[in-house]
Amino acid sequence: MTLDPIHVENIARLAYGIASDVDTTDHDDLAGRVWRDWLPELRRDGRVVIEPVGDHERRLAPVDDAALAERPFETVHGLDSGTINPTTFKNGLVVDVAHAAMASDPTDLDLHRDRTIVATVHAGDSTADFDDDWRQRDDGHTRQRVLHAPRVNRYAEGVVHALALYLAEGTHALDHADEVDDLLVLDGPIYPKELFTWEDRNPELGALAREAKPRAVVEKYVRLVERFVERDVPLAGFVKNPSSGTIVRTLARKGVEPPWPDDTALFTRLLERRDDAGQSSGGGAGDPSGSARGDRLDDALTFTTWFRSRGGADATMAADGDALGIDRELDPELYEPTFMIVYDPRTDVTYKLEAPYAFTRDADTRDRLTRQVLAEVATTRGPPEAVAKADELARIDATEKAALRRKFEERFDSDQQATYDDLRWGKADF
Repeated sequence: MTLDPIHVENIARLAYGIASDVDTTDHDDLAGRVWRDWLPELRRDGRVVIEPVGDHERRLAPVDDAALAERPFETVHGLDSGTINPTTFKNGLVVDVAHAAMASDPTDLDLHRDRTIVATVHAGDSTADFDDDWRQRDDGHTRQRVLHAPRVNRYAEGVVHALALYLAEGTHALDHADEVDDLLVLDGPIYPKELFTWEDRNPELGALAREAKPRAVVEKYVRLVERFVERDVPLAGFVKNPSSGTIVRTLARKGVEPPWPDDTALFTRLLERRDDAGQSSGGGAGDPSGSARGDRLDDALTFTTWFRSRGGADATMAADGDALGIDRELDPELYEPTFMIVYDPRTDVTYKLEAPYAFTRDADTRDRLTRQVLAEVATTRGPPEAVAKADELARIDATEKAALRRKFEERFDSDQQATYDDLRWGKADF
């Protein structure tokens, strides 16, 4: 059954009632005040959680100029990890398999062949032990192992997914670190932030994050930062779907009612430009902000300068955080996450580029990273080319996922635990 035209019209009419109660001009004014008055030093409980690194500005770069600009980094490597997604079997096992790959721009086919594969298993049987050592396959081009996840009463699927994904990614990055000459960009954040949020989600998960196996996964990323600092090669992370809420949550605690669901929505509001008919009263020549009225201008990428972040998931790796008890060989502040935001009006998508403070404390490195990501986004209308290549190499498509799950069913002599959604949406073969 589909909706009749009258149902579509009736639903659409709901928008008129909603829109009449929303004054977007107020949102523009509030966004401008947040930028001017709060973001230069945003505090939560007396602790600075967001502050600029260097200048505090919103800037723009004409798309054509950015695309044609010389790239500051001669070669760029990208790294990503894909999974089959957590799968529960009728014998009580919960399994996810992650597959990490590194790509380079220009292309290096030998590097592209190398893979790291991790299968993480959660079992309800406390006597089971699936841990395995690393093994070599494909003439040494593939490194793989099985990791037995710590036992939890809830969130087993989330645990096996995070541990498989990040162990594969972190291991592959460390194993191939010395092959990166100019710049490595991870597909996603620079740290395994999903593990950092476990404490907020559930006390059991919070305790689990500090156990040996999850800590060992996080330690991969700590050592990765140290390796790249030692080699004086920048390390960054390109976040395609940023979802941090540090700013909006902090504002709410201060009595400000932010109309944005997360920080990305706030930055989008700050960076979106509209024609003169929609210029907000807080705007002006050179100010990239505009109101929701008027047509969106798409001739230039808009972006922020850099910020240090010590709130939310980033608190774990802040100088005053404990990094889950992992020893940090460098000054703790050098591990702190920093970020800049890039908005592409052609696609209406907002991206986040992260890097450890060890690199962005240097103004020249900040400038080079900024110019590189602007050139890449302007050219690709999306992630940097090396990241897109790594994503393609690491991705496990739907057909491959189904085939791999059937292989596990055969080996376990146990079917997947199906749900009605699997039947309804065709997620499994029956």
